[in-house]
Amino acid sequence: MSTFHSFWTLSLFVLFIAIIFWAWSSRRKSEFEEAARLPLDDDRLENEEKHHG
Repeated sequence: MSTFHSFWTLSLFVLFIAIIFWAWSSRRKSEFEEAARLPLDDDRLENEEKHHG
């Protein structure tokens, strides 16, 4: 049973490291920047619709 727990812990640790590398990958930077701007873009569009009503 101890071997299973060790394997499970190691597997989760490797998954965690993989997610960290995926999130900090330079290829993903533009996608994350675009996603970060979405709430601001929605507010801008709503304000324009109200003014042009």
